[in-house]
Amino acid sequence: MRARARETGIWFGELPTGPKNMLTDVSGVKVGHCSIIRGNGPLKLGEGPVRTGVTAILPHNGSMYERPVKGTYFDFNGCGGLGGALQIREFGVIDTPIMLTNTMSMGTVSEALIRYMIKQNPRIGVNNDTIIPIVSECDDSHLNDAQGLHVREEHVLAALAAAGTEVHEGAVGAGTGMVCHDYKGGIGTSSRVVSTPAGKYTLGTLVLTNHGDWSELRIDGVPVGSILGSPPTTRKEHGSIVMVVGTDAPVDSRQLQRIARRAIMGLAVTGSSSHNGSGDIVLAFSTANVVERFARNGLVTEKLMTDMDIDGLFRAAVDSTAESIINSLFKAESMEGRDGNMALALPIDQALEVLREHGRLRGR
Repeated sequence: MRARARETGIWFGELPTGPKNMLTDVSGVKVGHCSIIRGNGPLKLGEGPVRTGVTAILPHNGSMYERPVKGTYFDFNGCGGLGGALQIREFGVIDTPIMLTNTMSMGTVSEALIRYMIKQNPRIGVNNDTIIPIVSECDDSHLNDAQGLHVREEHVLAALAAAGTEVHEGAVGAGTGMVCHDYKGGIGTSSRVVSTPAGKYTLGTLVLTNHGDWSELRIDGVPVGSILGSPPTTRKEHGSIVMVVGTDAPVDSRQLQRIARRAIMGLAVTGSSSHNGSGDIVLAFSTANVVERFARNGLVTEKLMTDMDIDGLFRAAVDSTAESIINSLFKAESMEGRDGNMALALPIDQALEVLREHGRLRGR
């Protein structure tokens, strides 16, 4: 069992983490995965090998349709997909679970999510509003038979049904076939607790990592990638990353946009230069001030944090994003995909030795 970054003595910033150091430290948030791993050897289009999956993020336990959360997105580099983006920008809310998958399975996941939402809310599209599913992606075709479109509705429903507070990391769910800095990547998560004059709040991050070149990788300011040197196997493309930031702080969509932009700083401190073909996308939501879709009283009264008190959330977004990215590398095991393509696990012992030589490990 591979350790998480903090368990080895690597820290990002001085803010305390939540109890699990996961996005699900934000009360009510749940995460579920469905991984699809099948076959080995040469690529047979439509058959495999299959190295893909789905990840579901539920901002709260109730109906997202009836009670959307405040939300936003930020695309730092737009070579990627985000279903529902225009509506999120227009209304500042997220009204479906957030689904992550591989690039060419966005359509299947979207349709499955619509069916899931209709089952919960049978009047959708009849005498109530329709929905636009929120789905984002990264390209796992280095390891996966992407043309096979192996993600099915059953996998989407399985990820949603599996949603809980314990978040598995590494090569799971949507992260099954992903590669990060030329090592095996996937899912990573982290959280921070922020004390402000308005109260104490939690901010958590979950990332789907499929980005970067080996020479760029930095951990706590140390150029670990270039010191370790090139892994035996690399890939030509440098992929994308999706970052999901959730908080229970009472902020609106404008303030969430400001927080979302800081997640990119967390991406930067781990070494990414945001390559030409990279989709660097942030989704952010707040579980405070949930919207009542069917309220008809004409007025909405909300408590909002002042901008003067928001700096702690900015810091939390930077640090939790950076730690999430490194967790995705530390937790992922080596994987062989189609045509013998390999994504080797980051050699943790060697990376820790480099960090130890630079005085970066705490308690060691």
